[in-house]
Amino acid sequence: MDFDLTDDRQMLSETLRRYLAESYPVPHRNAVAYEAPFHDPAQWQALADLGVIGALVPEAAGGFGGAGFDISVVFEELGRGLCPEPFLGALLAARLMLAAGEDVSELMAGTTHYALASAEIDAPYAADLIATEARAEGGGWRLTGRKSAVYGGQVAARFLVTAKAEGRLALFEVPAAAATVAGYGMIDGGGATELVLDRTPGRLMLEDASEALAAAEQAGIVALCAEAVGLMDVSHAMLLDYLRTRTQFGRPIGQFQALQHRAVDMLTEIEQARSITIAAAAALDGPDAGRMAAMAKSLIGRVARQVAEETVQMHGGIAMTWEAPVSHYAKRLVMLDAQLGDTDLHLARVMTGYAA
Repeated sequence: MDFDLTDDRQMLSETLRRYLAESYPVPHRNAVAYEAPFHDPAQWQALADLGVIGALVPEAAGGFGGAGFDISVVFEELGRGLCPEPFLGALLAARLMLAAGEDVSELMAGTTHYALASAEIDAPYAADLIATEARAEGGGWRLTGRKSAVYGGQVAARFLVTAKAEGRLALFEVPAAAATVAGYGMIDGGGATELVLDRTPGRLMLEDASEALAAAEQAGIVALCAEAVGLMDVSHAMLLDYLRTRTQFGRPIGQFQALQHRAVDMLTEIEQARSITIAAAAALDGPDAGRMAAMAKSLIGRVARQVAEETVQMHGGIAMTWEAPVSHYAKRLVMLDAQLGDTDLHLARVMTGYAA
């Protein structure tokens, strides 16, 4: 397997990293990520103009990427910058809209926010347990149910909603204005929403959305794994800098062998996480995409928590303060495990051979 990026992807990576460092530093990120609308609309539009959303969409649909490695390049840099913009929702929506033959030009331009509303309180991950129902009525469809933890939904103008229709899992488009939307901030920054539907009108996009939903979630898992790699890289770098500069007993604490061993063990785990993310990105859209995504998410969830905990412990009390960037990286690393299936769920899928 070739681990080197193509010239175009390398340029995208460098451009996005430089832009986030200059225009979206951590203090600015913290100022916008925890207050409504839980992102920076001006920066969202600037990133869209830079072509970041287009990198998540295939050329045939007007984008200039869309492959697993395009997704991983974008989200690794978003992780490095701890960026709270709702790119995950855009990625999931783009995948489903393309599967339905929809136009994604407004999504790529950043002018219209979309969000996937699939998870429910009693069905956070399992599509077959979804209770939201869609009934044919008056030549259209009416949806009833509740969707929970809709990432990016606090700013969405249109929701892509999964619902049971005539015994099958279907996908509908629902305008935000037609539903009850309760947005809120996440503990690690960024926003989500609860979506309540009560005979809400919806436009049918896919009569049978099971395969398209699984494929979109696999792309989302690759994105989250790549984001985690970026987060872990920066966390480890901050830790090494702290070990070199913090003194105790008259010398830098990085000279103590016990801390050196822990830092090396962290690096080993991060490199394993990077390797399996590359493997999952390479397998995306192939016959082994589900299994590789589950393997990657299972490993990433464990390693991300380990890196967060070790980084905080070796920093000491300073890592528990709001002002220390490492605390915000640690929160994101821990919370990332809950998105699109946690470690236990994906480990069970790997063990049972379930690849969805």
